[in-house]
Amino acid sequence: MTAAAFAVGTGAQAAVTAAARELLALLQREPAGQVSSSVYETGRLVADAPWLDGHGRRLAYLLARQGADGGWGPTGGYALVPTASAVEALLAELVRADPAGPPAPARPELAAAAARGLATLARRLADGPSMPDTPAADLIVPTLAGRIDAHLSHLDGGYGWPLPSVDRRRVDAVTALLATDRPVPSKLWHAYEVLGPAAAERTEIVPIDGAVGASPAATAAWLGHRRTPERPARAYLDAVVARHGGPVPCCTPITTFERSWTLATLARAGVPVAPPPGLVAELAAALGPDGAATGPGLPTDADTTSVALYALARSGHPVDPASLLRYDLGSHFCTWQGEDGHSVTTNAHALEALGWYARHSRDGAERYAARVTGLAGWLRDAQRPDGRWADRWHASPYYATCSAALALASYAPAQVADAAIDRATDWVLATQRDDGGWGRWSTTAEETAYAVHVLLGVGRPMTTKVRESIHRALAPLCAEHSEHPPLWHDKDLYAPVLIVRAAVLAARQMALAVTDAAHGRASIPVQQGAEQGMIGSA
Repeated sequence: MTAAAFAVGTGAQAAVTAAARELLALLQREPAGQVSSSVYETGRLVADAPWLDGHGRRLAYLLARQGADGGWGPTGGYALVPTASAVEALLAELVRADPAGPPAPARPELAAAAARGLATLARRLADGPSMPDTPAADLIVPTLAGRIDAHLSHLDGGYGWPLPSVDRRRVDAVTALLATDRPVPSKLWHAYEVLGPAAAERTEIVPIDGAVGASPAATAAWLGHRRTPERPARAYLDAVVARHGGPVPCCTPITTFERSWTLATLARAGVPVAPPPGLVAELAAALGPDGAATGPGLPTDADTTSVALYALARSGHPVDPASLLRYDLGSHFCTWQGEDGHSVTTNAHALEALGWYARHSRDGAERYAARVTGLAGWLRDAQRPDGRWADRWHASPYYATCSAALALASYAPAQVADAAIDRATDWVLATQRDDGGWGRWSTTAEETAYAVHVLLGVGRPMTTKVRESIHRALAPLCAEHSEHPPLWHDKDLYAPVLIVRAAVLAARQMALAVTDAAHGRASIPVQQGAEQGMIGSA
């Protein structure tokens, strides 16, 4: 890999380093992690847990987040899940109120928002639901559609019903499973709230650290099925609401996920900060014989395992990646056993974890080099004709393209990687927006950061075209951002705040180094890419 210049003494570079140190401190101070609030998850608490503190704030959040078209969430299919959740939640609130009694002050506003949302939902379902590959969407939408129709049968408000029919085959299959003695796959725990009353009898579904499937909605629904109080689950919900002020995220805590991605991103870009030893030790402790999980009650997965392994290795604490092999399908790695489909970014991260160990450990090449080469070929073949990659865990192709291109550049043989990397950089250059940034729907700092990581992190010679592109990217990359749009896949889209911030900071350092070098400022080399053994070491 080529060395990037790091300007000494410039205020911008010093600010990046200081911000990165603050990120590491936040990882320790707030171990649950920082995640954006979710319309879907908040709607489920409005519907299923009106007794929980902050109910009024959650209702206000839903009303404030409704779009001009009457729906919730971004454009297209991504709006289906949050819109269905918000509409069902508002109707549930209206059904709970006594229409014959004195009207609650907010009742007309709730009714108007529900009517607008219902009309939007009906139109989108009538057009044929095109649901992105977000977790449990094929369970969530038909289940909520059924609940909405049930609410409408109790309301005399001229809403119009029933909704257009929705494919219920997956719901029926899960319902049939719940009627047997077969265990419920742990990946379904995260969506317990849509499994129905039959799930209440399943003794294998239990809170872990108070949480069912690391989900406030799942935990609230599980708690609603209990005949006696379950204090750890209630304490978990109270703590989540207190941290987020009413609205809640889809998944919390995300300790291992947040720490792994943040450390790996800073290390990969050569940001000169070292993680505290305690943070590294806690991350190592999260790895078991089956790998690591994002949160309590979620299954261990190859993605979290891979990034944790890579972050530990780059932090000076390498761990044999043997736990990854349980996800090896021969051609590629599954995210978890029984996964429907496959993930490009999971396999890119597996390539990094195996590739680093194969290159740097005494017996690593003998044990893993052949697997690294085979996996690199699979990743290359997953590239789209235009040069990008796309993935099931993120709405933006810039994230997938960044993950795949950097992994191939660092660990794939040149004959496997070179042409794919060239196509990826050409696609990134060709899709830069007029404002200098990148984005699927509009320019975002996060997607701009991934584009910069591709252009500067794959070890290609610096061309005039790349230098000009990076110069144009500085404005959106260095602007102040109060929040980042949700682009990551959970039950609806979310933003893992510190992970995104790490990607932006790392890209900002790389871009500033190019600018400083172009202006002839004094610089020292900071190695980028896989050859750096620890964060901050040259």
